[in-house]
Amino acid sequence: MAKERIQDYARVKFKGIVFFFITLLLALLIVATRSAYIQDVLRTLLMRIEDLGWWGPVAFVATYNLATVLFVPGSILTLGGGAIFGLGWGSVYVFVASTLGAIFAFAIGRYLCRDRVIKYMKSHPKFQALDRAVSEEGLKIVFLTRLCPLFPFNLLNYALGITQVSLKDYILGSFGMIPGTILYVYSGSLVGDIAAISAPNGYTNPQDLAVKWLINIISFIATVAVTVCITRIARKALDESV
Repeated sequence: MAKERIQDYARVKFKGIVFFFITLLLALLIVATRSAYIQDVLRTLLMRIEDLGWWGPVAFVATYNLATVLFVPGSILTLGGGAIFGLGWGSVYVFVASTLGAIFAFAIGRYLCRDRVIKYMKSHPKFQALDRAVSEEGLKIVFLTRLCPLFPFNLLNYALGITQVSLKDYILGSFGMIPGTILYVYSGSLVGDIAAISAPNGYTNPQDLAVKWLINIISFIATVAVTVCITRIARKALDESV
């Protein structure tokens, strides 16, 4: 009996250490991907993709998928999609790429982390109730958070995978990315030059500034809506747990 307890303790300890190092690695990865060097690498990749002809869209989608899974911010890639493919096809390719990448990250979050969350919630009824409530409003929550560019897209993919939100609601809710996608792609199409693309915080001409204001307005409305929705869900979950 004592030997089994020691083995169980060692197993739990080992899992805890592994989880800690994975968390630390992800944190370092997130910091690293925001460096100027990574942005330069993305611009170089976009230039190569621009020269691939018919294979360009395939390479673009694959690159976007990998970036999403690795927590690399997609703003440069989204703007680059507009610069390379124009507003119409650029919006299509970016939406397909971001949705597929989001699904991959969602699956990783669900199948690698969900078990730990379930074990934790067994002793916390309030969190169980909140998890159920989130699953009931899954489509609305995903749609509203996708509508708001202020929510960290890459991190949100993994976080939603840990919840009970269904894959169907997750995919349908991803259509909330369309307005922001079109606005960013449009901004990239105005630039038209990969080398001139930078993070979307340095708008200078009137058209770019108009795009920035549209994005900010959409973000504000979506943030208010998400806050109200989550507050209502949390209140419902608390009532259920009581």
